[in-house]
Amino acid sequence: MLNLQLIEMQDVTDQVRLLEFQNFSGNALPAYSAGAHIDFELDVIGARAYSLIDWALEEKHPRTYQIAVQREDDGAGGSKAMHRLEIGSILQASHPKNDFELIKDRSEVLLLAGGIGVTPLISMATQLAFEERAFRFHYSARTEKRMAFKDRLDAVFAPQMSFHFDDKIPLDLTDLMQNQPAGSAIYICGPKAMIEAARTAAEAAGHSSQNIHVELFSTPQDSSEDTPFEVEIHSTGEVFTIPIGQSIIDVLSTEGKDILYDCQRGDCGICQTDVISGVPDHRDVVLSEADRQAGKVMQICVSRAKSARLVLDL
Repeated sequence: MLNLQLIEMQDVTDQVRLLEFQNFSGNALPAYSAGAHIDFELDVIGARAYSLIDWALEEKHPRTYQIAVQREDDGAGGSKAMHRLEIGSILQASHPKNDFELIKDRSEVLLLAGGIGVTPLISMATQLAFEERAFRFHYSARTEKRMAFKDRLDAVFAPQMSFHFDDKIPLDLTDLMQNQPAGSAIYICGPKAMIEAARTAAEAAGHSSQNIHVELFSTPQDSSEDTPFEVEIHSTGEVFTIPIGQSIIDVLSTEGKDILYDCQRGDCGICQTDVISGVPDHRDVVLSEADRQAGKVMQICVSRAKSARLVLDL
């Protein structure tokens, strides 16, 4: 773990705050690649992930990390805790991790951000511009007032940038995807509804699901309609009850099962598990609509069950 000390903060909108941290030890920080995030350990609330922002390709061992936090007044409390930090505050954080990495090829790239989901895409745009790769950057927000970093993005990436506002001229996802060249690599980050709509539009326009990469920029919320269900481990026959408010991973990890997972938001795909029987209730942003309908795989970090029991290939 890293001990990070807050050294600077700036409000970039009335809800979004830019925070800059240094290593409390004074040493340089671990390097990271575009799209990476770090997990902050917050008292009581637990770990919260925030993407690292890079405007100028930091040196191999950067001196500081920058993140942006949008305050969610009706959220679980993580963003409010981050906004309450004062200069000099020290937090424990993980080393950088990347479930949303920019693929190293020469295909044209489409970056699509919704709201605060812009943060990892800033680092991607910085990397793409440095490599002189062709890309377009579309950024959508509810209003211009709510759009973080608009002026700086326009100044740094003006030829590639397009801005969209729901209260003026909203983004036409169908038109965007139909006009994106075939074979493009598409990176989408934002709220779940935007990700699902963008994925649907991209697949309808003929873009391969293999070329669509997503990151969900929110913590999945439990539904008021959730009910307990059972999970059977096919290899052992063991059966576990998954209560309301806990995920399959939560329960299996507590029971000592060694489960491979990372994001716990349903966007990295690492915990994908084959479903032998039962009907999953998909809540991820990884699977295509065809995969969801087939019901043969699921992301066990967030998805639940529509049937009383799931038998999983574990």
